[in-house]
Amino acid sequence: MIVTLRPATARDLMAVGALHQRSRVAAYSAFLPAEALADPTPEAMGRYWAERWQWERDNHRMTVAERAGTLVGFSYLGPDDEDDPATGLLNAIHLDPAEQGRGTGRTLMVDALDAMRARGWRGAVLWVLQDNAHARAFYERGGWTATGDERVEAVGSAQTLQLRYARRL
Repeated sequence: MIVTLRPATARDLMAVGALHQRSRVAAYSAFLPAEALADPTPEAMGRYWAERWQWERDNHRMTVAERAGTLVGFSYLGPDDEDDPATGLLNAIHLDPAEQGRGTGRTLMVDALDAMRARGWRGAVLWVLQDNAHARAFYERGGWTATGDERVEAVGSAQTLQLRYARRL
């Protein structure tokens, strides 16, 4: 089966939230405690995306990946508020855990980079958890490099160190 990409709609957001939660648990369980990953629930994550979508849909883009009509991944991008207006921020690429290793993440990343170029952005940035070696290797294979910038953000109840990555478009 071939994966297809399409723009997300408001009807997708609860399913996106559930997928996002499954993705976080699978990706972060090796280095974050279970209690940190139990919250938010899939339903709460769906409400989070619905709320965010309400405020950001005019200048952000969510793309969903489907395989045989089933949501298997998504990407989310928008302007980078911390940098110049010529830079886009790749907020997220998340896959259903069963979709790992099938090329869907790469497809979503290439699509996101193309969308950023189409918006006239010359550079792109993202934040990734320092301990997420799998994601860091994925982005590095895609031409991203660590900038040396760091921040601490909560994932559930756990404080995590995140690294900023960048690449030219």
